[in-house]
Amino acid sequence: MISRLLGRRTAAHQRNNPLAGLSVPTGAGLLTCRVLDPVNTPIGQAEFTVSDSNGRKIVSGETDPFGMLVAMVPFGEYRLAISADSFTPYRGSARITESGEYGGLGDITLQIAPSLPLPTPGDWEIEPAHSRIGFIARHIGLARVHGRFDNFAGAIRIGRTMEQSALHVVIGAASIDTSVKMRDDHLRSADFLDVVNYPTLEFYSDRLVHRGGNNWGIHGALTLHGVTRTITLDAQYLGIGNGMAGETRAAVRASTELHREDYTVNWQSMLARGIAVVGSSIKIDMDIQIVPKP
Repeated sequence: MISRLLGRRTAAHQRNNPLAGLSVPTGAGLLTCRVLDPVNTPIGQAEFTVSDSNGRKIVSGETDPFGMLVAMVPFGEYRLAISADSFTPYRGSARITESGEYGGLGDITLQIAPSLPLPTPGDWEIEPAHSRIGFIARHIGLARVHGRFDNFAGAIRIGRTMEQSALHVVIGAASIDTSVKMRDDHLRSADFLDVVNYPTLEFYSDRLVHRGGNNWGIHGALTLHGVTRTITLDAQYLGIGNGMAGETRAAVRASTELHREDYTVNWQSMLARGIAVVGSSIKIDMDIQIVPKP
């Protein structure tokens, strides 16, 4: 009877313990915590890094959809860093011992990050010398090809609120540069960008959506290869500063992903085993600085 009762208690304990049955190697322990926002909602996909006392990274990753962080590490002293969009980063320490006494850190609450001062209303423009529009594409299904556009211009009108703002960016298609002339000539040809018939890429947006903190969604229309599609830029506002001449500057980092087929760029020259030379998805990364228009 007692043995059956104990057996039921053990089974119940294992059902209620998410780590029950997990095999931990000798000399190691579990570092665990749950990451929450100020109203106790779990923060999924928060990035974390566990470093040793010398600052060397031991393990990194993201919290699960329930805000849980679980890392198996050797016994020792550690530093824990956690960050998430719109929240102030967390920095703390942890100690993993054989008894496991300090392995569970409980709940860690991230505080809302203060918003940076926004640009003043008026007309602004992209400053090309300190801006970059780059892209990454897959080559033969394996390596990544990095490139950029060297010729572009943009006008931004900042409204009374950022949500009332609008922007228009024009990119010279022939300015594409991947550091390989033969490849760049091919990308300019009718197989890809067809710069003779479509000399520019254009993006227009009049819908900026605040996502919390310093994060924004920029919804707009991209015209490429004669085709216009709606896209969203995931943007992080970096704030305002002063340049060498004392001029006011604002900076933003933005990214999105495009699909060649959406813009009828369907060149499908195949290698052996049927692998496309250029992948269908292209990641766009931008670092942009703007200045008030004279």
